[in-house]
Amino acid sequence: MEEINLRNYAYIGDAVWELFVRNITILRTQNANDLHKITTDRVNAKFQHDLLMNIQDELTEDELELMRRGRNLPVPVARKSNQSDYRMATAFEVLIGWWYKNNSDRLEEIQRKLVEFL
Repeated sequence: MEEINLRNYAYIGDAVWELFVRNITILRTQNANDLHKITTDRVNAKFQHDLLMNIQDELTEDELELMRRGRNLPVPVARKSNQSDYRMATAFEVLIGWWYKNNSDRLEEIQRKLVEFL
């Protein structure tokens, strides 16, 4: 299997999460401003941190280790004021990216659980 670094899992995980959220929000309104607001309210560090806390107890030992490693990635200087949320959001995105690349069934399972928060 090709090795991908954690930052790249977070990068693709961010895109996968945003597309998932957008697929849900397009069913809620046709107003472009409302679509943007609904999406940005759910694709941000604080919201992703909260989501990760909601699924943390359901993660396997390997997923918890991946989460821990993602959480411990260096934080960009511009994000230091919101370090806890940013770190946990990065961990969330690492998991989403990893599932997307390696375990689509698990990704779908987690998405089904998270849709109730959207």
